[in-house]
Amino acid sequence: MLQTSMEKNVDGNNMMKELYIPTYIFTPESPVEHVSQIPTCPVIVFINTKSGGQLGRNLIVTYRKLLNHAQVFDLLDEAPDKVLHKLYSNLERLKHGGDTLASEIYRRLRLIVAGGDGTAGWLLGIVSDLKLAHPPPVATVPLGTGNNLPYSFGWGKRNPGTDQDSVMSFLQLVRESREINIDSWHIVMRMESPKGSPCDPIAPPDLPHSLHAFRRMPKTDPQDMEYSYTYRGGFWNYFSMGMDAQVSYVFHSERKLHPEKFKNQLSNQKQYLKLACTQGWFCASLFHPMSRNIACLAKVKIMKKCGKWETLEIPQSIRSIVCLNLPSFSGGLNPWGTPSKRKQRKRDLVMPPLVDDGLLEIVGFKDAWHGLVLLSPKGHGTRLAQAHRVRFEFLRGATDHAYMRMDGEPWKQPLPTDDGKVVVEISHAGQVKMLATKDCIARGIHESCPAISTIHPESSSSDDTDDDFEMERRNFGAALSFRYTGDVNKQ
Repeated sequence: MLQTSMEKNVDGNNMMKELYIPTYIFTPESPVEHVSQIPTCPVIVFINTKSGGQLGRNLIVTYRKLLNHAQVFDLLDEAPDKVLHKLYSNLERLKHGGDTLASEIYRRLRLIVAGGDGTAGWLLGIVSDLKLAHPPPVATVPLGTGNNLPYSFGWGKRNPGTDQDSVMSFLQLVRESREINIDSWHIVMRMESPKGSPCDPIAPPDLPHSLHAFRRMPKTDPQDMEYSYTYRGGFWNYFSMGMDAQVSYVFHSERKLHPEKFKNQLSNQKQYLKLACTQGWFCASLFHPMSRNIACLAKVKIMKKCGKWETLEIPQSIRSIVCLNLPSFSGGLNPWGTPSKRKQRKRDLVMPPLVDDGLLEIVGFKDAWHGLVLLSPKGHGTRLAQAHRVRFEFLRGATDHAYMRMDGEPWKQPLPTDDGKVVVEISHAGQVKMLATKDCIARGIHESCPAISTIHPESSSSDDTDDDFEMERRNFGAALSFRYTGDVNKQ
């Protein structure tokens, strides 16, 4: 027994060396440290210590015990864009100086993010905006309530253990994981309203992590302009609007007011179900006014690959609409399901849902009872379309607000009741690299059909010349682009 324990410690120490990054890689003023071996899987860990009740705080203690304290970051204390910008600036400086370790860390680096889906999306937006020549792949620790991103790539949907053995087991999975490309989706939202309109912009504290205010120079005299507010961001799992987002918004609001009621994943899920009942999601026809149905709220347009904008007809009964990239929603359910070949032909569906095909699956729900159909083996929502771009044009005077949600993070969107307008547009914006285990349920083009593995999704550009959001689409707004030459010369 003693020998087994000793062997376990030796194996654990050897594994930590494969993950270790010395302090001088992060901090230019630190003395160079000579390591005994080049790490095969160097990692940087970002942890949202507010996630998972007490779990986030416990988890960061364990990671800092096992790894170098310098490679584990608390997202409440240090913004990941600043951390990564500083890191890659220093790596470039060291590489130019002939540092072999820095070159290998740059090539092999992997990121771990522990938090909810919104936290993971925040980091993915930053990695995308840095415009790195060799962006690192990302592994996700399921520390939220839904955990759709971790579940899609095989990391599970239950909150993890925070003890040393559990963390070491997770790190071992990171070492063994494979890279998989997934589509990134850019979102732009513009609010325009006349002076004196009651439609106010969204306050920064109420914005999701992945949505950012964007300022643009007026093209005309500011005295003659309507008020215009533009937001941009991105998502990797889903964008939704309607009753499901309303329940999520109330849940997040309650958690902010009474954090003591939301101590762990199980209690969170119970509170979520309770709020779904009190918000009328199970009796939507009685408590949910027709003016909030999607068809009454907005005109929905879609663009298929290399196509033109066309109006998407939304059934009057649909109260929630989901634009889905991954096969997991609301804690591991798959709203799209697997349509038969006959239905694919009838509904003009080009292929089964893939995470790297440049298409979103658009699904509708009538109420919570409709959503419960997903629990059955072949259950699915109302399949509406597959699209390369989606545009919501909100109808004037329908209501004064709508509820929206991106990767688990909801917000209450003000809508003008007069001559103003709100437009939300979603477009394809390249890809990011995720890390996946053997239990990954997400499927890519090369796995679905090896013969077409060389096909690459199109960018968001198209034949459509009426592109109002060309400037906004250049970035997600999460971080400033990384400029190698400028940063190296500053050192």
